[in-house]
Amino acid sequence: MNTGSPALVQAKNLSYRYGMLTALDNLNLELTPGRVVGLLGENGCGKTTMLKIMAGVLSDYEGSVTIDGNPPGPASKSLVSFLPDVSILPNGARASYCIDLYDDFFDDFNREKARDLIGFFGLQESMRLKEMSKGMREKVQIALAMSRDARVFLLDEPISGVDPAARQVILDGILRNLSEDSLLLISTHLIHDLEPILDGVVMMRHGKVILSGDADDLRAEHGSSLDKIFRETYR
Repeated sequence: MNTGSPALVQAKNLSYRYGMLTALDNLNLELTPGRVVGLLGENGCGKTTMLKIMAGVLSDYEGSVTIDGNPPGPASKSLVSFLPDVSILPNGARASYCIDLYDDFFDDFNREKARDLIGFFGLQESMRLKEMSKGMREKVQIALAMSRDARVFLLDEPISGVDPAARQVILDGILRNLSEDSLLLISTHLIHDLEPILDGVVMMRHGKVILSGDADDLRAEHGSSLDKIFRETYR
């Protein structure tokens, strides 16, 4: 997906295998800054693997990946904020401790942004994670991930375990302080909820990109919503 701007994220012939299982199969992708992109596909299609490679969590891949021209490593990690699909925070910690933890670990962390988002989500910094619902813990993790001054934000299924009533609040929070020149890539199967905020989509199947493009262009070309295109594609 290239809109004329230089690619901020680029993958060329990207492959990754777990033993005999091929998770990514010669995948090619270009993503430009200033966009919110939905990464869509069935479970097991390679979405999480691709995000982990972009985030520098997985390294033994074939092909190439660059983040603003840098291969995954120390230089790229300073540009990327990654929210995995499982919590990495200590369960007994208070939200205030988690803010301190991120502040110590990431040079580009903006604790005032984090405190603003924690409050926006209606949470108290004195609350412990183990006392929170799954949706509340997700909000804490999103607040932390979105409070780095990163160029690329990679969110893996950020609203999948959240009550439908809370999803819009979370999406509003994700966009609350998002810089205009950053790239937000959100892995999801809840396309209906995300469609209003998406500038583009990447649809995957069996480790390959099967459809990608600008959201408005795809809606015009297919004469239907992204949600319907998604359901037709994966029938």
